[in-house]
Amino acid sequence: MQKALLVFAVLFFFSCNSSDLKPADVAAPVVFTGTSGNSAAFNATFKKALQDYYELKEQFIAENRGGIDTAASQLKYSVNEILTDSLSGDSTIRMVAKTYITGIDAELIGLKGEQDLEEKRKAFQMVGEQFYDLIRTVQYDQEVIYHVYCSGVFSDEGASWLSSSAQIRNPYRPKTMPDCGEVRDSIDLRIKAK
Repeated sequence: MQKALLVFAVLFFFSCNSSDLKPADVAAPVVFTGTSGNSAAFNATFKKALQDYYELKEQFIAENRGGIDTAASQLKYSVNEILTDSLSGDSTIRMVAKTYITGIDAELIGLKGEQDLEEKRKAFQMVGEQFYDLIRTVQYDQEVIYHVYCSGVFSDEGASWLSSSAQIRNPYRPKTMPDCGEVRDSIDLRIKAK
């Protein structure tokens, strides 16, 4: 009887620990197809506007007033060049996208009209929020976009911005709080291979 119990215990031990002997499951690398849910023409114009947004952010980090106004003018132009009519999806998506574009355009006019750098930054915050909503509306799927937030700006009301990387570079307080921020969202709508 003791021999049977010993055999049973050994078998039980090995059966319980057999999962430890197997190699760990390794996740297969994600492969992106390079295809898009939107047209190539739309993606090209949207990418240009996004790059111009990033350039405006860089000018805020540099605190270059002339560069800020130049980059705002360029972004205003490229946002209005986004080919929403070649968006995939129904007409409601195109209509909502055009509404965000109109809002971004108005904020950029206000940004350029402001003399105070702090007021320009507040307009930039609004541009970024509307751009964030636009990205999610049109389902831009060509790159990863990070939505970053710093709670310590604008009298601790906080503000966010978009970034092409998870690295924190605060455009609101580049000298006093350059590392203030956390990634709140990463938009990655790239189409993955099945």
